[in-house]
Amino acid sequence: MDFMQEAVKQAQIAKRHGEVPIGCVIVKDRKIIAKGYNQRERKRNCLWHAEVVALNRACRKLKSWRLNDCEMYVTLEPCQMCMGAILNARLKKVYFGAQSTTNLNWQTPTELLPNQEAQNILVAFFKEKR
Repeated sequence: MDFMQEAVKQAQIAKRHGEVPIGCVIVKDRKIIAKGYNQRERKRNCLWHAEVVALNRACRKLKSWRLNDCEMYVTLEPCQMCMGAILNARLKKVYFGAQSTTNLNWQTPTELLPNQEAQNILVAFFKEKR
């Protein structure tokens, strides 16, 4: 099966709905376990990228947020948000069909506000886990 072509089919669905035509499939053991396409306009939610939709579906199907043995096929190179989600899900590999030409030359200002309580709760949590 041509998994990238299946991702293209998802992109075509997005286009029919007036969305940016990006599609995605997630594969485990050479079988598609999840599909997704852009739905930001329809859902009025900045998070509903094709990759995030497919990741959500894959996690539900496998009943785990760890997708170590899975591969992603997506029609466009993932953005920074999606790549963060991909890294968190621990996907084995990502294939993309087109390279992004968008230059994200804007930046949201950030600032560290040191807070010992915020630090302590994280340290204590992971100490208990290990």
